[in-house]
Amino acid sequence: MTSLLKHSQKKLKMTEEQLQETTEEKVEEVSSEEVSEDVEVSSEDNVEEKISEEKEVSEGEDVAPEVRVEKERRVVTPGEVVGEDDNLPGEGTKRVGGEIISQRYGLFDEGDKLVKVIPLSGVFTARRGNVIIGRVDDITFNGWLCDINSAHNSFLPVSEIPRYIDKHHLDEFMEIGDFFSAKITSVKAKGIDLSLDSRGLGKLEGGMIVSVNPNKVPRVIGRSGSMIKLIKEATNTRITVGQNGFIWIRGESVDDELRARKAIDFVTEKSFISGLTEKVEEFLKEGSA
Repeated sequence: MTSLLKHSQKKLKMTEEQLQETTEEKVEEVSSEEVSEDVEVSSEDNVEEKISEEKEVSEGEDVAPEVRVEKERRVVTPGEVVGEDDNLPGEGTKRVGGEIISQRYGLFDEGDKLVKVIPLSGVFTARRGNVIIGRVDDITFNGWLCDINSAHNSFLPVSEIPRYIDKHHLDEFMEIGDFFSAKITSVKAKGIDLSLDSRGLGKLEGGMIVSVNPNKVPRVIGRSGSMIKLIKEATNTRITVGQNGFIWIRGESVDDELRARKAIDFVTEKSFISGLTEKVEEFLKEGSA
């Protein structure tokens, strides 16, 4: 009996010790979790403090504004050297020995290695794929004879109109004196063929037509259309630029159309200067004041 009692006391003592150890482990786990939570909170506080400090520093510093650098374009004349051996001759240039010389009067333009000369004067040279603006000069039994500012005759056949047209009443679609935008499909000795069978082409109604030197059209359009986009947004107008030098402008009012026309005239008059986009922006701001 005594032996059994001692065994029970010993077992009870072991149970108490195990319970104490388990309790101590739980306390350690809880304390470690609390410490972990404290560390995470303090790290968040540190991040917020660092963000706040960086914000204060950035607000206090004078940050230089982003400067848009435009390559200077200079006017060159025929025979002027515009490149060396490591350059490639582009439009309006040719290689002579170890040099590249200009073949025309215009603006020198240099890419990565390609050099070219953008003409500032000259006549429109029609090419297949050109989008032009034309005027109806006469009507035949199967189409329209047109003026596209070219030495060649141009013809728009009724078969190139993407809709039904009554051949006996072609003047119901376009009559003499009407303007339209079209694409050149072929250039032959006998003349130039046109088509309206593409998106965005067709009769131009209302607005006004402006005529510029065809060789200045690239300056009016700008790099990736930047110049013409600037003018359209500033004057709230719709503008279609023909590669033959005819430009159609239509706005909500005549005043808007005239502002756009003045901006286009400004571009063509100042086409030889560098930083033209910024000067046009200033011109448009002054005109709206």
